[in-house]
Amino acid sequence: MKQAKQINLTIGANIQKARVKAHMTQEQLSERIGIGATSLSAIERGAVGVSLTTLRNICGTLSVSSDVLLFGDDLPQNDVRDLADRLARLSPDQFEIVSQVFAQLLAAFSLR
Repeated sequence: MKQAKQINLTIGANIQKARVKAHMTQEQLSERIGIGATSLSAIERGAVGVSLTTLRNICGTLSVSSDVLLFGDDLPQNDVRDLADRLARLSPDQFEIVSQVFAQLLAAFSLR
């Protein structure tokens, strides 16, 4: 039960951080996602958990991924720009081969 409380605190803090970054008040966000400001306040404080429907609405309204709200935005990010640049220079046939290999790798990692 204590672990669930920590999850609520983490997600609530991440929602608050994303809301502030979007320059929105609790009242503005709660109105847009269809819940009361008191409910949003409780979510941000970690007093209650957030439903998947509400989480989805928050993500859409704040234009933020659920990963950011669940795990925070301080996770290390892979720099895919170099890889994308290199892929863009491949011929169509080479790109197709890389795409097939990549699909197999993702399947092996269960990330599809």
